[in-house]
Amino acid sequence: MAQMNSDLQEKLDALQRELEKRRTQLLAQYLSPDAQADATGGLRIHSPDDEPTTTSEGHRDAADAALNTTNSNFGRGDPCSPSTVTSPIDWRPQSFEAPTPSYSHGSEHLPSLLRPGGPLAEHNPVLSQRDSIFLNPTTTHYSQNTGSDSPTRSGTMISGDYAFKPEIQGGYGSQALNTYDGRTGATLDSQAYFSDFAGQQSYDQGPGSAGGYGGGVHRYSSSDAFSPTAAMAPPMLTANDLPPPEALEYQLPLEPREVPFAIHDPHDENTAMSTFDNIAAVVRHRGRTTGKLPAYWVLDSKGKEIASITWDKLAARAEKVSQVIRDKSSLYRGDRVALMYRDSEIIDFAIALLGCFIAGVVAVPINDLQDYPKLNLILTSTQAHLALTTDNNLKSFQRDITTQKLSWPKGVEWWKTNEFGSYHPKKKDDVPALSVPDLAYIEFSRAPTGDVRGVVLSHRTIMHQMACLSAIVQGVPSHGPGDTFNHALRDKNGRLIGGGASSEILLSYLDPRQGIGMILGVLLNIYSGHTTVWVESKAVVSPGLYAHLITKYKATLMVADYPGLKTAAFNYQQDPMTTRNFKKGTEPNFQHVKLCLIDTLTVDSEFHEVLADRWLRPLRNTRAREVVAPMLCLPEHGGMVISVRDWLGGEERMGCPLKLDVDSESGSEAGKDEEKEKEKEKEEKSAPSGGFGSLLGGGTTTMKEHDAKNDLGEVLLDREALKTNEVVVVAIGEDARKKATTEPGTVRVGAFGYPIPDATLAIVDPETGLLASPHSVGEIWVDSPSLSGGFWALPKHTEQIFHARPYKFEPGEPTPTAVEPEFLRTGLLGTVIEGKVFVLGLYEDRIRQKVEWVEHGHEVTEHRYFFVQHLVVSILRNLNKQVYDCSAFDVFVNDEHLPIVVLESSAASTAPAASGAPPRPLDTALLDTLSERCMEVLMQEHHLRVYCVMITAPNSLPRVTKNGRREIGNMLCRREFDLGNLPCVHVKFGVEHAVLNLPVGVDPMGGIWSDMASNARTDFLGPSDKQYSGIDRREVVIDDRTSTPLNNFSSITDLIQWRVARQPEELAYCTIDGKGKEGKGITWRKFDTRVAAVALYLRNKAKVRPRDHVMLMYTHSEDYVFAVHACINLGAVIIPTAPMDERRLNEDVPAFLHLINDYGIKAVLVNNDVDHLLKSKSVSQHIKQSAQVLKIAPPAVFNTSKPPKQNNGLRDLGITIDPAWIQPGYPVIVWAYWTPDQRRISVQLGHDTILGMCKVQKETCQMTSSRPVLGCVRSTTGLGFIHSCLMGIYIGTPTYLLSPVEFAQNPISLFLTLSRYKIKDTYATPQMLDHAMNQMPGKGFAMHELKNMMISAESRPRVDVFQKVRLHFASTGLDRTAINTVYSHVLNPMIASRSYMCIEPIELWLDQRALRRGLILTVDPDSDPKALLVQDSGMVPVSTQIAIVNPESRLLCADGEYGEIWVDSEACVKAFYGSRDPFDAERFDGRTNDGDPTISYVRTGDLGFLHSVSRPIGPGGAQVDMQVLFVLGNIGETFEINGLSHFPMDIEASVERSHRNIVPGGCAVFQAGGLVVVLVEVSRKAYLASIVPVIVNAILNEHQIVVDIVAFVNRGDFPRSRLGEKQRGKILAGWVTRKMRTVAQFAIRDPDASDMEGGDAAGDNNRVSVGSVRSSGVPGASSLRNMEHAPQILEQEELDHQMNRRSSALPPPAELHGHGGGPADADRYINDPGPSGQQRQLQPPQIRLPSVDGREIISDDMWAREQDLGRVTKGDDDWERDALMHMNLANQMPKHD
Repeated sequence: MAQMNSDLQEKLDALQRELEKRRTQLLAQYLSPDAQADATGGLRIHSPDDEPTTTSEGHRDAADAALNTTNSNFGRGDPCSPSTVTSPIDWRPQSFEAPTPSYSHGSEHLPSLLRPGGPLAEHNPVLSQRDSIFLNPTTTHYSQNTGSDSPTRSGTMISGDYAFKPEIQGGYGSQALNTYDGRTGATLDSQAYFSDFAGQQSYDQGPGSAGGYGGGVHRYSSSDAFSPTAAMAPPMLTANDLPPPEALEYQLPLEPREVPFAIHDPHDENTAMSTFDNIAAVVRHRGRTTGKLPAYWVLDSKGKEIASITWDKLAARAEKVSQVIRDKSSLYRGDRVALMYRDSEIIDFAIALLGCFIAGVVAVPINDLQDYPKLNLILTSTQAHLALTTDNNLKSFQRDITTQKLSWPKGVEWWKTNEFGSYHPKKKDDVPALSVPDLAYIEFSRAPTGDVRGVVLSHRTIMHQMACLSAIVQGVPSHGPGDTFNHALRDKNGRLIGGGASSEILLSYLDPRQGIGMILGVLLNIYSGHTTVWVESKAVVSPGLYAHLITKYKATLMVADYPGLKTAAFNYQQDPMTTRNFKKGTEPNFQHVKLCLIDTLTVDSEFHEVLADRWLRPLRNTRAREVVAPMLCLPEHGGMVISVRDWLGGEERMGCPLKLDVDSESGSEAGKDEEKEKEKEKEEKSAPSGGFGSLLGGGTTTMKEHDAKNDLGEVLLDREALKTNEVVVVAIGEDARKKATTEPGTVRVGAFGYPIPDATLAIVDPETGLLASPHSVGEIWVDSPSLSGGFWALPKHTEQIFHARPYKFEPGEPTPTAVEPEFLRTGLLGTVIEGKVFVLGLYEDRIRQKVEWVEHGHEVTEHRYFFVQHLVVSILRNLNKQVYDCSAFDVFVNDEHLPIVVLESSAASTAPAASGAPPRPLDTALLDTLSERCMEVLMQEHHLRVYCVMITAPNSLPRVTKNGRREIGNMLCRREFDLGNLPCVHVKFGVEHAVLNLPVGVDPMGGIWSDMASNARTDFLGPSDKQYSGIDRREVVIDDRTSTPLNNFSSITDLIQWRVARQPEELAYCTIDGKGKEGKGITWRKFDTRVAAVALYLRNKAKVRPRDHVMLMYTHSEDYVFAVHACINLGAVIIPTAPMDERRLNEDVPAFLHLINDYGIKAVLVNNDVDHLLKSKSVSQHIKQSAQVLKIAPPAVFNTSKPPKQNNGLRDLGITIDPAWIQPGYPVIVWAYWTPDQRRISVQLGHDTILGMCKVQKETCQMTSSRPVLGCVRSTTGLGFIHSCLMGIYIGTPTYLLSPVEFAQNPISLFLTLSRYKIKDTYATPQMLDHAMNQMPGKGFAMHELKNMMISAESRPRVDVFQKVRLHFASTGLDRTAINTVYSHVLNPMIASRSYMCIEPIELWLDQRALRRGLILTVDPDSDPKALLVQDSGMVPVSTQIAIVNPESRLLCADGEYGEIWVDSEACVKAFYGSRDPFDAERFDGRTNDGDPTISYVRTGDLGFLHSVSRPIGPGGAQVDMQVLFVLGNIGETFEINGLSHFPMDIEASVERSHRNIVPGGCAVFQAGGLVVVLVEVSRKAYLASIVPVIVNAILNEHQIVVDIVAFVNRGDFPRSRLGEKQRGKILAGWVTRKMRTVAQFAIRDPDASDMEGGDAAGDNNRVSVGSVRSSGVPGASSLRNMEHAPQILEQEELDHQMNRRSSALPPPAELHGHGGGPADADRYINDPGPSGQQRQLQPPQIRLPSVDGREIISDDMWAREQDLGRVTKGDDDWERDALMHMNLANQMPKHD
């Protein structure tokens, strides 16, 4: 708005007067009258005689020393004062006309500061109005302090003053304007307002966008790859984190110094550089005034000149580029333009860059032309539609894109600037006026984490940088003789011909397109009119060439880095004459060199001595030590220098001690007290800054105090103190140099110098954000107008990195207060000593490690800090012959930081020794020794306990480019390490020493079920309810059609007869084919006659008699159902089995034969399909050969598909049920379950059990005769058998049969059948649903009639099934409450069910740490990412009761813990078939010690817990309480370490998701001989060593155990079942017998260390894993330990012993004894209570073998045991034959004649 509201203006004026009044009071209080005058206005004249002022106002002088003319008329009456200025708010100051007096060097006027109240702070110049894409031109009247952000720090790095604020702009409400700020100008707050500013992108693509621009926002001390420069915010501080305020002493930020003179053009002392507002104006000036002087010389790697240009040509060509951009590009001011040039094209690059500046567009240099993804990312994120390059570049770029089959970046126009020519105005000085935006260029670089980010640099920032650097260069003293010659005289070319050169000759080989190389080589070169000689970096390698070039071009400024200088200096040391005689007749002469600027992050003081004394001084530089000037640059934040030695003085203004006392007597005491001595500070002394010392402190110890100020400075720091972030100075200056080699335990650190003049520097604790104490290491935070204002289009990163606020505690204040100003976080760790900056390394280059000890009875835990650079030096010094390069980092695993060392060694290379030769094999022993030596060195020298050493081939680790140099990027290494992508060939762990916090259970030997552990849980939980469910007995079951009590029937056969009598013509069975067509239906009468026909056939032809064992092997058909009921009517024992699979005969045939042999099968009944299968050549021969080997005679096979026709029913033929057959204990059906390992568990069903199962199914699922039943899969056991053969008969409804083969071929047939027949209840398995969802779309049928799809789960339900099924079949109308999990067990097909609960699955997130201790603790997954997700298995069905019981004490578990699931139900089977083991009998007679003694439970062997929930499912939304069961897993699969219980499935899940090369389901974890073994199936074999730490870390982080062995097998080598499940028993057996073909094996623990520490396990349990009694199979182990699943190693060891005592890494097995009872389970008798148990303990351990091929001797247990069935005791040979056969080791079976 054009005119402010008058009331508002009055208020603002009143506020201004109040501020002035307050300011005057403050000044009067602290300053003298003269100082007040200076502070309140006018020009302060600087005189060498003036006393240094102590005001905080004066420190901003440098901010505009080079930006303003020294106009003494500036003041409040100036016509340019704010009350009279109008401005279009162009975001940048333009030059304004003011008289510029000329000054001699001796009496220069000091410009005023950009400070509050200072003249320029109140002055904004008149700007010409121009169109801007940023802001609409408008005229604004404003006052200084009317904005919301007070311009408190106008000259410094950051404030809100410089950002675009819509509330103060036209059209955005009321207007106010603050003064210009130097660093915020580049911040991107404004970007959200402009779509073309690309700022919106950062909001659209959240921080988590993978591979996107900028990377994610991480936080400090997290497990993510950390770097403070990657935008990590400090954590929230809690009261516990903060030290008491009175204990805090802070190192306050160092105040800025001043530049004691104005910056003038080196070519014209009458031209103040402050008259130029940007580099574009300067280059025009250069072209006009020094046009014929050379601007650039470009040399190749041999030192030959390949290009050069003068200033007039440079300016003309830059004008031409800008003209073409303006006229031809249709770009707006501020649009981005990409620059793509090679480093040797520095002239073309400079021209393009300047052309962009002049044209008013923003340059975006892109340096890595080979990195196409980065190129594309930069073009996209900046929305650059124009790219400038050269003809050669474009051709090679085009060639590369074609070769790599990439696509050109879209929407980008490419121009070749080398073809543009020069700009020739028609009239002299007819050049367009400059109209530059705020931003000058965007420099993209990679963060240490590899993320690409752009840093924005404004023209204002550049000019601040140039002023600082120019002042530093001009301030370098000259030591030549005095000269009376007039320095203003010039030669014919305009060059000054005085004794000193008018400008510098700058020799550089750094990349001129980015960072400090560009700042010095391009920008400063233009600003100061220097001449840059740029040479390719390869030239430095050539001995003598570099020195020759310095001499030839009389270089005054060398811009270099350590690698190049070390090459040159060491070349000279080895052969000085090559350098001296490089060119005949020319001796190297470095006398002109004023500064050797070294780009580095850390100072190498030892090399400085070599460089100065052995290279520079011998080559005739008399100021050798003063010349060496390391520069501390920020390559990730624009490349600007923040500290370099200078001679500007003013250090007393910084407000820190400038003199440090170190006890002089410590030298004579041989360092006795030196290491522990703390720094002492003296009052700072004001001293003139005119004297100069040598670079490294001079040659004498009696140097003057002022000499030390310009000395670079060195200190010797106590290494141990550094580990706790303390700075203890042992020696300083010359003493440090002398003692560096003699003082053990010290670190020599060199200084950079003072911070640059206009910088505010603070040392801050990077973890807490608090200012660091004076004698501690912290992160360097800096604030300067010479630094960038932020990242491009990353406002969050910008806020965290560029606008960081440190805090401190004020005395008596509980909350910290922010410290002014806002800072840039450099990510550098260091300290300030005597005002100088000492850098120890990057934040990410610091490793931390936790240490613990006991002090005064209390455990003390602290962190120790180590710098990677120090570790690398130690490794390379001790292992320099074997190690090429190395790095280190730490990973955050299991709540502690674990150090990783990565070595590059030629020993890890497999490259052929000669061309065409085979690859070299790895010398594993050498690599192992190298790893151990590395660990030893770091332990001895640094006390660092290394967790892991990884070795790779040379140059294989990821590198980062820093100013054109490739260095190992340890953050990239860490990221690749976390991903398992490092190309490492060897890995060695040191877990015994490095891993501290391994948890230990209450009873490490007894495990979680011991009395001690149980009592501890009871104490923890307090009084709580016991876990058992209620029971609905449901004594009477009514048939819904006839109202007849079904419980009156004693057998299913009686029910058939009743159905035949009551509904003879109704449909009983019908087959559906794969196309949905019905077969010929079978009525109840027909069903009776068909069953009778089969029964007659079997009785007459097969001679089947009562108690005969009959195997039924049928495809899923009506014939199968007829045969089942025919055998029931004959009193035979039915053993249904699935047909053999021709692809798995090696499993199915032995299983078939063992069933025959073990149970004395009299006949095998089949239908036509199976009959053809058995008669096929492959199957019949396989059966015949196997039967011969096993000496088993197969019984006759009878095909019942077409029995003799007859029309009578069963009763008509007199075939009835004998009353003896319905007695309890009489076996009717034997269900043979097969585990994935093909181990058999057989259970018997009597008539009472059959009817009990039907009753529970009917009542729980509310099944009626109005809805048919469907039988499909798994019809030989469990729910599949009940639905296929029994339920239709029990409820009197039709049963439809769909073959599983048909379903597999056409899955939709099942769902069409469910839909067509309106089936209400059906049964499914997770595997068949996965198959269906993978093969068919979930549409084309309606499933709203399906109310209960029972999905069986034999253990813990899969948590993904419900959601997958719900989403896939959502369009079919399938109700989400119809998808129900059923807990099916071999002992009861439905222990719990979700059927008709009317709610979705209940999900709990469990604390895994508590779970390992037997506790159930629910947590929030957001707060605990390691939480375990479990889903409930439903409620108890009808006539069923569940109790959760401690398996050892037999006490009911309390709420809050888990235990074994015990079941009492009519649907439970009564026994394992054929078992005579008392242990098995005990499983069916479980009695709790504290519950109802009359209830006899069946022990499932599964662990779980009951959990109560309330859901609003009652009438009117009333809450209904439900008690649901959660199943965790089988107790036999768990193993215990250090008294904590682990579920292998959870560990395996962690491993499988840890790396992409691990096959899904491709991990097996087991305990073998006390060792935890992880077997992993991988899809790729390359660099398996890099996957090992990923696996070990995943297990350690999520499960707190350290595994012992990690082994890899090829994809497909894991034995799997027909359903794709891994066969654990076979895997274990293969491992133990060494038959598993492993690709590689890695030992994680050092066996020696484990043995060593194992003896002291009680004292150091957190460092060594101890298997509990239960896990090791010794007396006291659980009686339930191995009742079902997990193969234990005890028996396997004994098998090894028997098989020729095959060598094994396992402990020696027990003695073998032949035993009449055959192999028996040691666990089963060791822990049996009572006298019998005690007697059995005296017996030797006996062997039991997993029946890998399916054999099980009449046993229901998971382990095969032989029962004495009247056979003669086997001899050793027979037993071994059986053992080998069991293990599928046919090739090792001994041959007998």
